[in-house]
Amino acid sequence: MSHPNPVSPVDLHMHSLASDGTMTPSDLVQRVHAAGVRVMALTDHDNTAGLAEASVQAAALDIQLIPGVEVSSEWSTQGIHVVGLFIDPANGILQEGLSRIMAFRDWRALEIGRLLDGAGIPDAEAGARAMAGGRMVGRSHFARWLVREGYCADANEAFGKYLGRGCKAYVPSDWIPMPEAVGWINAAGGSAVLAHPGRYKLSGTRLRALLTEFRDAGGIGLEVCSGSQAAGDREHLGRLARQLGMAGSVGSDFHGPDVGHAAIGHLLTLPDGVEPVWDRAGIHIH
Repeated sequence: MSHPNPVSPVDLHMHSLASDGTMTPSDLVQRVHAAGVRVMALTDHDNTAGLAEASVQAAALDIQLIPGVEVSSEWSTQGIHVVGLFIDPANGILQEGLSRIMAFRDWRALEIGRLLDGAGIPDAEAGARAMAGGRMVGRSHFARWLVREGYCADANEAFGKYLGRGCKAYVPSDWIPMPEAVGWINAAGGSAVLAHPGRYKLSGTRLRALLTEFRDAGGIGLEVCSGSQAAGDREHLGRLARQLGMAGSVGSDFHGPDVGHAAIGHLLTLPDGVEPVWDRAGIHIH
């Protein structure tokens, strides 16, 4: 029987105010240090704006910072997140691609605001942008604003009543094909990892098909241990990683102290026989 370590020294999935996290990159790195994690990846959604600030703080605290990003994509009508680790954030192909996604996100925010206004909730877009405090505005920011302004009791109600599929302010996503996201990450010298596979509600056959296509597109691994999927997924995902010759990654998917998912570093260890993604990438973790 495997149990979580008190704290894993490696946590390769977390978010800051640059996307939908609630902490500045500097404050996040300080929290990582306080938690006892020695190696972290900052993987904000669809942008790398927080990496420069995080790297300054990481150097001051002797934290090994892995530059990362989490790219929104689609596979067979299913939204799929691809984590890019060890990327060169200055890479032009990656940044041109991310700017396309951010432009869509900006349009979607305007459209959600327009639909909420039509539903009798004015000023939501401005409110969500203020909640975001950074470059990226997502549905989670609208949800937090709706809760703060008293329109909803919690985020679940915000999605169930306004923001979720089929609701009054739902705007369909128009993400890029999953292989394209993998291509951007590889172009930037990175390693593409499938984020939290246990969250996608796919049958066993479909999950294997997704992982096979992901691998064949150039992806090297999957999050076997994630703070945003069930602990019981570990064994099954580890078995798939071994069978498909893929590496395993670990990440809390931390968004902030008051947001769901696991705390920083509170992670199960990789199952025996699953090659760590940092070993596969030839990166020394110290």
